[in-house]
Amino acid sequence: MKNLCAALLCATSLLAYDSASAETLTIATVNNGDMIRMQGLTSEFTSANPDIQVEWVTLEENVLRERVTTDIATKGGQYDIMTIGTYEVPIWAKQGWLLPLENLGTDYDVEDLLPAIRSALTVDDKLYAAPFYGESSFIMYRKDLMEKAGLTMPDAPTWEFVADAARKMTDRANDINGICLRGKAGWGENTAFLTTMSNSFGARWFDENWQPQFDQPEWKNTLDFYLQLMNDAGPQGASSNGFNENLALFQQGKCGMWIDATVAASFVTNPKDSTVADKVGFALAPDTGLGKRANWLWAWNLAIPAGSQKAASAEKFIAWATSKQYAELVASKEGWANVPPGTRTSLYENPEYQKAAPFAKMTLDSINAADPKNPTVKPVPYVGVQFVAIPEFQGLGTTVGQLFSAALAGQMSADDALAQAQSVATREMTRAGYIK
Repeated sequence: MKNLCAALLCATSLLAYDSASAETLTIATVNNGDMIRMQGLTSEFTSANPDIQVEWVTLEENVLRERVTTDIATKGGQYDIMTIGTYEVPIWAKQGWLLPLENLGTDYDVEDLLPAIRSALTVDDKLYAAPFYGESSFIMYRKDLMEKAGLTMPDAPTWEFVADAARKMTDRANDINGICLRGKAGWGENTAFLTTMSNSFGARWFDENWQPQFDQPEWKNTLDFYLQLMNDAGPQGASSNGFNENLALFQQGKCGMWIDATVAASFVTNPKDSTVADKVGFALAPDTGLGKRANWLWAWNLAIPAGSQKAASAEKFIAWATSKQYAELVASKEGWANVPPGTRTSLYENPEYQKAAPFAKMTLDSINAADPKNPTVKPVPYVGVQFVAIPEFQGLGTTVGQLFSAALAGQMSADDALAQAQSVATREMTRAGYIK
């Protein structure tokens, strides 16, 4: 009996020791639906890895960007894994701020990652982040309202068609806006949308000599078109609306069209959350006939800051969260339509996914249509579709977004917003040494 008690005591002590010695990973992430879903499934990972615990810090998109940028630049060490975008990865990797992912496991299958997404996360032939989901942008629209307006949405519409349809679908008496577009200030919010829109209108941020181009007619055409469209067919208070706000409006049946991230497709077609789930159609982002569509290329990715003391555990979690097996886990719990999209070739070759996700082909076509190395009609010295891949863009893009948001709110004219954007961009680019 004495030996049995001793054995039980020893086992209890070991359990207490194991629990106490478990590493805790602190993960900073964005409050988007796919990330929220991942948090709900984290127990599957910790059950299989009892020596690792996970603590989540979930933040609104703009706040997340600010926090992780400050932390990594100051070597704060608050986070073991950061959720960052395709903008940050190559810049931070070159700064030595991220660890390369070289131990994702033999069954991870890096070659299966979509080439466009993988290329954006690779520096000097090393992968510095793993994509949790990838996206472009496209049009989500109400088929019933389009039919009621007497129109048929083409697979590849023009801005002229979209604007006409938006105005015809607007029904203020029944709280239906013809179109919902981003207006919330931020380089990854309204600036992302308006940059892709400007690409399709023939505009660019900088010419080949890094001279800002907001004083050119293409940008005026873009902003005037956007502001008029939003005034005629957009929701009230649109200058406060980002991705999540417009998602809620669309799911509530208050938008005839929404041009935004392809990742939203599974949410607007999910009958648990969307009142219009069975009425949604999809089309490519619009163009003006100049050869560029208003769609972007983006991925939310998991990366390890160079200062992390828990790199091995962090990489193990990243391998789990971005694996084929994770996709199968989500499919088993939520159905194939809700698997994180836009990262793996195998997903788009999967007949079950193709059957469950009517948006699959349009998503893949949109991702493949984006060209970060040639994003504009005229030549440019930068890479990036909805952003300019230079360190200065984060601050500059947010400032420009604030000006455009103020114009949408009626606090200044389009001409004033563009003049101030030109001024601040010229000042910042001169200060940073791009302009001699």
